[in-house]
Amino acid sequence: MGPEDVRKALVVGAGAMGNSIALVFARAGIGVGLVDVGRDALDRAMGLIESGLGALVDAGKVGRGEIGTVLGRIHPDTDLEAAAQGVDFVVEAVPEVPEVKKEVFTRLDELCPEEVIIASNTSGLDIFSFAEVARPGRLLIAHWFLPPHIVPLVEVVPGPDTAPGAVSSTAALMQRLGKVPVVLKGFTRAFIVNKIQNMIALAVFELLGSGLVEPQDIDRAVKNSLGIRLPIVGVVQNLDFTGLDLVLDVMKSYGFMNEFIAGKVEEGSLGAKTGKGIYDYGGRAEAEILAGRDRRYLEMLDQLEAIGAFEPI
Repeated sequence: MGPEDVRKALVVGAGAMGNSIALVFARAGIGVGLVDVGRDALDRAMGLIESGLGALVDAGKVGRGEIGTVLGRIHPDTDLEAAAQGVDFVVEAVPEVPEVKKEVFTRLDELCPEEVIIASNTSGLDIFSFAEVARPGRLLIAHWFLPPHIVPLVEVVPGPDTAPGAVSSTAALMQRLGKVPVVLKGFTRAFIVNKIQNMIALAVFELLGSGLVEPQDIDRAVKNSLGIRLPIVGVVQNLDFTGLDLVLDVMKSYGFMNEFIAGKVEEGSLGAKTGKGIYDYGGRAEAEILAGRDRRYLEMLDQLEAIGAFEPI
């Protein structure tokens, strides 16, 4: 089944992630069953979906007249077996408890037709090490980011037995939903973004415990530096602008070594200043590359100031 053939989706788990994921499918014109164990959880989820739709309307992303149509595509249910009937794609979004997820995977594997992909929204669990399914080729991870109805990224992560077709089909479906899929070649704990966020969190914990800085000043520092740069150059291309020779020296000072960076330095690809680093700048001069970067930084700074991004919410 191709991504264009998906007409009915199933989201298992109606919490903060599940309700928002259901909204994404519904906005894309796809009917979606939203399953949880209790009616109270489903009622809360539908309330949050309406609230999310309201924010989208206020932002001009959804017409007010579309609200009823979008909500009408979402079908809350406590009966997993009934909700799984005729489903074309499944997202598992239950709590990050291996035993709970294991049970859900087994039931979904039994209930869903064999061509249906089962995508876990786990934020870092190695589901492939404990899931017991008869058809592991259709099991993968599609990790969304809170709130899914706004944040574009979905990390698509295959297991050792995941069929390549399941990976490509999931990535294409995410694009159909308006998402930006990034496909990993295999499982690594916490994937890309959470792996980076976890390292940031450890640094924040250290600073909070040091007594050297006020909590609010940590956010001010990040917003007024990384908050401007990272949307433009990310965390990898930023190294090109630092200069990979300097990056290598800094790593050595911390007792680290990275063969990828060392190889770039050895071949003379030092970043923007040499016209090639981790990225290839197509023969442009350093001044031209930096001017393009700076224009975008200035535009980003203007936008952030315009929306009051430097003040706490």
